[in-house]
Amino acid sequence: MSESPRVPPEEFVESMKDELERYAKEVMEAVNQAADGEWIAGSEERVRDLSAEMRQRIFERAMQKRVNAAEAAFPPSARSTDGQAAGE
Repeated sequence: MSESPRVPPEEFVESMKDELERYAKEVMEAVNQAADGEWIAGSEERVRDLSAEMRQRIFERAMQKRVNAAEAAFPPSARSTDGQAAGE
């Protein structure tokens, strides 16, 4: 059995640039909104939540990219004479 196609990391990074930039801005905004003397306590929970959401989006996008690459590696199924796809 042949190995599934790989997705170039550079391609994946490019597909995430807008979301990564938005995430970084939201983290900085959370820290900026924390009161003086409470920067950690005032931003830690929000940054943790943002990070969890981003981690999930990154993983989902990576998995979808790999699925898309694998699907693209296979030619479309041939149509049978009865109008249904082969294997139906």
